Amino acid sequence: MKKPLLFILFIVLGLNSALAQRGGDLQMGLSAGLNLSNVSTMDGENNTDPRISFNLAASGEYFFSESWAIRAKLIYDNKGWANGFIEDNNFNSYTTDFRLNYITLPVMASWHFSQSGNWYLNLGPYVGFLINATDSELGSDVKEVFNNTDFGVAFGIGYAFDISRDTRLFVEYDAQTGFHEIFKINDLDQTIRNGRSSVNFGVLFYLN
Repeated sequence: MKKPLLFILFIVLGLNSALAQRGGDLQMGLSAGLNLSNVSTMDGENNTDPRISFNLAASGEYFFSESWAIRAKLIYDNKGWANGFIEDNNFNSYTTDFRLNYITLPVMASWHFSQSGNWYLNLGPYVGFLINATDSELGSDVKEVFNNTDFGVAFGIGYAFDISRDTRLFVEYDAQTGFHEIFKINDLDQTIRNGRSSVNFGVLFYLN
């Protein structure tokens, strides 16, 4: 009789441990990604070409349970758009790319929805701080034209897989949609906002 009871107790304890194995865990990450950015009006009208650039990020994720966590990132984020127009002091017009570089801080709810916990979804707000803005043709500093802050919503989907007990690799699609006017002066009737999507690759570390 004792052996079946011990066996049942072992199973129950094992299940409880498996269900709670990530609750309270802290996961740190480093990543790099390819950005595709643009600007548009609030209704989605877009007359500019996308700019291809990159991002570098560090992240931290705290697990409340096996499925739910809160995730924050610190991102060096390249935004802007391609094939815009700029004038020199002689009023000559040139085609140029506008390079808007931000430090972006998204804070997102993270749902690990697959049975294995490999797949996850992120959703939450972000704030961005403009660190520099230049054009590619004349090399002009155009930061004074743009607002210093940007905010909106960030969302994404990713897949992570274990390579050791405390280390994982991941690939994710990540996007940001701005809600804030990027120009200090805008003669249009509609807000011009940032938009950015990226494909990121990185590594995650559990801190127990």
